[in-house]
Amino acid sequence: MKFLNRLKTAIVGLKTNKVRSALTILGIVIGVAAIISIMSLGAGAQKLILDQVEGLGSNTIAVLPGREPTGISDTAGLFLDSLREEDIKALLLPSNVPHASDVMPVAFGSSRLSYGNETYQSTILGAGSAEDSNVISRIFDVYPSEGSFFTAGDVQSLAPVVVIGDRVREELFGNQRALGENIRINGKRFRVVGILPKKGQVSFFNFDEMVIAPYTTVNQYVLGRKHFDRIIVIADDARYLDDTVRDITVTLRGRHKITDPAKDDFFVQTQADLAERVSSITSVLTAFLSAVASISLFVGGIGIMNIMLVSVTERTREIGLRKALGATRADILWQFLLESIGLTVVGGIIGILLGGLFSFGVSLLLTEQLGNAWQFTFPYFGAVLGVGVSGIIGLVFGLYPARQASKKSPIEALRYE
Repeated sequence: MKFLNRLKTAIVGLKTNKVRSALTILGIVIGVAAIISIMSLGAGAQKLILDQVEGLGSNTIAVLPGREPTGISDTAGLFLDSLREEDIKALLLPSNVPHASDVMPVAFGSSRLSYGNETYQSTILGAGSAEDSNVISRIFDVYPSEGSFFTAGDVQSLAPVVVIGDRVREELFGNQRALGENIRINGKRFRVVGILPKKGQVSFFNFDEMVIAPYTTVNQYVLGRKHFDRIIVIADDARYLDDTVRDITVTLRGRHKITDPAKDDFFVQTQADLAERVSSITSVLTAFLSAVASISLFVGGIGIMNIMLVSVTERTREIGLRKALGATRADILWQFLLESIGLTVVGGIIGILLGGLFSFGVSLLLTEQLGNAWQFTFPYFGAVLGVGVSGIIGLVFGLYPARQASKKSPIEALRYE
């Protein structure tokens, strides 16, 4: 019962100075709102990226050039030209990699396309197989709505043919017929043999804004090189995924004459490996940004302490009167301490609501702008943590002003002008 009386007295004290109370909690509101927004948007980004990573399926294995990165600041920028045509031929041999159902090299870059007076900057994806005409459709699960993909013969003969995405078709041709027309890439004419339906993002590739051509043609006429950016291998069964990774590693080490694994000029990555790495990176970045945002909570706590000290000085006569009427030091201490905690908790709740509304609005905007369903995730743990931390800040930074108030002599306080 005594606690309830103290709580009512604290609430009356806060209501008496509403404007000052509102301004006092501003720092807490901003800090908690920032943390909630960062955690929510971080979770949404992580979900979106993981969905893209897993878009190629669990049986997909990627072979990348260079040394495997060991940390966020590390790169795989060594031996970027280490994957070549001979590696593809070695991986296609059943005696080397018996459980590889598909093997496809990938080379990509950016180039300006032109048709008549229209131009468009697009990603050029070199893919395909000299043995299998349907490998692109199987790996990426994309099928032209008009025309077809180029053939294995087109890959072998370096044919200047392309399949274009829906956005590319719209930008270059508008309402005109695109199939069978010629576009220019790096000054060379390419015939449009296929048009993709609106597909969006598959793994890290946005097929709506992409041009796909035989990898031999892309390397020869667009990129001017003989190596690949990666090799995609599909295991015929998830049970043999680890065996396939081991076979790929052994085969490429033999091809590159590598005896020391520390000197590998390539690395093999499954979708599970990539998902784990992406999840780890996004979690670290979210935690770092949340820690930076939490600094504003500390600043807000100092602001509350300063305001409470001013409040103690302004209410000296009130403190003297209450003590003269029988209030104890504990009563005065709890009154001001509860005021401080009440301010920070209310600030925390308002910050959670504002942070949630802001991140929800941003998720809707990103969904519209990116063309992908950015999933809004409310960080319940962050909300509980925000309220808890706010209360602790109110307790810690309100303790000193509350003690100062409780120490005042009733006679001197009543004489205070």
